[in-house]
Amino acid sequence: MPQIKKIGVLTGGGDAPGLNAVIRAVVKSAHNAGIEVIGLEDSFDGLLDPSRSRVLTPRDVTGILRLGGTILGTTNHGNPFEYPVDTPGGKVDYSDRVVETFHKMGLQALVVIGGDGSLSIAHQFYLKGIPVVGVPKTIDNDIVGTNSCFGFDTAVDFAAGAIDRLHTTAEAHKRIMVVEVMGRYAGWIALHSGVAGGADVILMPEIPFDLERVAATIRKRESFGAKFSIVVVAEGAKPIGGTLTVREAARAGYVERLGGVGIGVSAQLEEMTGKEARCVVLGHLQRGGGPTSFDRVLATRFGGAAVELLRRGVYGKMVANNPPDIVPVPLSDIVGRTKTVPLDYDLLRTARAIGVSFGD
Repeated sequence: MPQIKKIGVLTGGGDAPGLNAVIRAVVKSAHNAGIEVIGLEDSFDGLLDPSRSRVLTPRDVTGILRLGGTILGTTNHGNPFEYPVDTPGGKVDYSDRVVETFHKMGLQALVVIGGDGSLSIAHQFYLKGIPVVGVPKTIDNDIVGTNSCFGFDTAVDFAAGAIDRLHTTAEAHKRIMVVEVMGRYAGWIALHSGVAGGADVILMPEIPFDLERVAATIRKRESFGAKFSIVVVAEGAKPIGGTLTVREAARAGYVERLGGVGIGVSAQLEEMTGKEARCVVLGHLQRGGGPTSFDRVLATRFGGAAVELLRRGVYGKMVANNPPDIVPVPLSDIVGRTKTVPLDYDLLRTARAIGVSFGD
């Protein structure tokens, strides 16, 4: 097996705290193994235009461990497999150009750091002959095959801190405070931040809710002297028999954008309970800022493990957190799947046991 001497690394999809920590680990571990690293800018766009790439050395990644965002830039649209181009021989998509550029640049393997969409693209390029290793990234924690993804702990920590702050103003004004968090079709952030922040109600995609039951929980709290309530709502939560709250429908190259369910829940609860209600949407604040120590460590482990797989000639895999180890998982096993919160998850059971309502 020929020794790998030159690899590419890119970040795709939405940003998440810890991306820079992965890049740093990839560059440093590769450099120490005698491998040159080319940073590809703005996801797979860096393989469409070679000028949007640069050599990364340990000096280039010094000091980025603690930084949020990504020094390579990213995008959550522009799938090379979805853009056909007219040629004399008929229509072809940009993916062929990506493969051609990959070889012209002298790359021998690719580290793709991204969520389900980017990893799906990575798997398609692996099937087209590019040696690929994936690194799972999402604050939503919804990638199958891995216990956790970097960025999730940071997002939960921020959301829990926001809920802590809202407790004081909710209590002072005797209000219902509704906090809308990210998570798309999975309720991991809502559940973990809600429990950590002491929420009274948690509404999540896995459990369609009945607002009358939520209102009953709030009235019960009122009856024993608790004059305020905290309701955490995942952006993908929906009522029983209802639909998702979509801000923008899906279109070519873009997935649907969720958001707004918190405002609706707040307005209805105010009408149903007679109590003043306010809604706070945390939105992209959950993506920003530096990663927690947990996410820095996990991201570093992922980056080092990815390079180790490439050195061993193990391709078409994703590095995954399977405590206490980082293990390879076939990309084919994770493509097109979403890890949602199991209804028998121990934290969900514990939340119910301590009296948290899920509106069901």
